[in-house]
Amino acid sequence: MEYRYGSHTVFQIEYHFVWVTKYRYKLLNGEVAERIRGLVRETCEAFEIRIVKGVVSKDHVHILVSCPPNMAPRGVIVVSTYFL
Repeated sequence: MEYRYGSHTVFQIEYHFVWVTKYRYKLLNGEVAERIRGLVRETCEAFEIRIVKGVVSKDHVHILVSCPPNMAPRGVIVVSTYFL
C-alpha cells in the first residue's frame, strides 16, 4: 500500500479501467499496441496520474491508475480516451 501526498492531503485513490474493441476484434497488436501504450503513458504523465499496472491485450486494455483526489473517475476516462 503506497500513499500519495499533496500539500494538505494523504490519499490512495485507485481506479481500474477496461477499454474493449468493438465486437472484441483482435486489433491491438504490434505497432498499434505500442502506440496505445505510449499514448496512455504520455497522457498519464501530463495529468499527474500514476499507472500502477497496465496490460494491452489483443482485444482490450486494462489499466489500474492512482489519481489525485481532485480528479473524478469520469475526468480520468475523458482525459485518457481523448488521446486514444
